[in-house]
Amino acid sequence: MDLDTLLDAMTPDVYQRLATAVEIGKWPDGTSLTQEQRDSAMQAVMLYQSRHNSDAAHMSVEKGGEIKFKSKAELKKEFADEKATTAEMAADDIARFDHDQL
Repeated sequence: MDLDTLLDAMTPDVYQRLATAVEIGKWPDGTSLTQEQRDSAMQAVMLYQSRHNSDAAHMSVEKGGEIKFKSKAELKKEFADEKATTAEMAADDIARFDHDQL
């Protein structure tokens, strides 16, 4: 099977399972990856990212195959935006406390 056929057939769910397996060293059923499986899965994950990753994380392969490094300022802004979204979703809470108030 050539790489283009593999990448065309790979769904986001398969990509996520491969990425998780590479990160933790185990398949979803708990069996350990061999070094050869880990190397192949990592290559497949990086190739998938190079085609589909338009919003690269701190350090990953973004769409087009370039390695993306986000600056500390970009990461802080991203986390602040996520925190604001979480706060907006929690508008229906009965009570909210800051960490230092508990």
